[in-house]
Amino acid sequence: MRPNILREIHAAGKPTFGGWLAIPSGPSAEVMAHAGFDWLCVDMQHGLIGYQTMVTMLQAISTTETVPIVRVPWNEPGIIMKSLDAGAYGVIIPMVNTRAEAEAAVGACRYAPRGYRSHGPIRASIYAGRDYSQHADDTILCIAMVETVTALENLDDILSTPGVDACYVGPADLSVSMGLAPRPDHEGGPFTEALERIVAACKKHGVVPGVHAATPAIALKRVQQGFRFLEVCADADAMARNAASDLKVVRGDETGPVSTY
Repeated sequence: MRPNILREIHAAGKPTFGGWLAIPSGPSAEVMAHAGFDWLCVDMQHGLIGYQTMVTMLQAISTTETVPIVRVPWNEPGIIMKSLDAGAYGVIIPMVNTRAEAEAAVGACRYAPRGYRSHGPIRASIYAGRDYSQHADDTILCIAMVETVTALENLDDILSTPGVDACYVGPADLSVSMGLAPRPDHEGGPFTEALERIVAACKKHGVVPGVHAATPAIALKRVQQGFRFLEVCADADAMARNAASDLKVVRGDETGPVSTY
């Protein structure tokens, strides 16, 4: 089976840097993949992407060594299994707030006896290899999103769940849950303390800490805080930012794009 290089990099204690795909397009996914990210996430939760388009985007990513990840719309076993069958090498699962929800997520990612994933890796066996079924449980990543005050209260229960490989902080939802504006960063205070708690709990339980950084500057800050699975760039933002920058050059004005993340 094709190895998951993210596991190898994380095992060495090094960070991985990823891109975020919200535009429903195989060609744009291919362009992002050839930029050289360690991983790319096809966002089916808040992006504009449906299942069939997601499959074409995974095929586009497969033209490179970039690891394909999918954020599913919800902690629902059907879409988790279909995303893995399509060739995702990891699934990011939103709003995991309890151990029971973490166990349900893990179960959908693993074949029996470790879980209840149904067998049918229709494209995964083409992308990963014909021995996919024998090695999938130890290769693909189950990534639970920690993004609410409830999840913080249940942090040890969630991260100690066997089969949770990584957690992923959704800073906007975490901010809203804490009564803050939905931003990727807040200086100091309870937000920073929450991030520190998450990193410490991940280290305690052998789970990779991940976070949606939104910008390279915030990503570098998060690396210093101990995060090792980091989004640094989104396709829609990158396109808007660079288009606005080019237009600014010829117009000589200060007009800039509005970030969607």
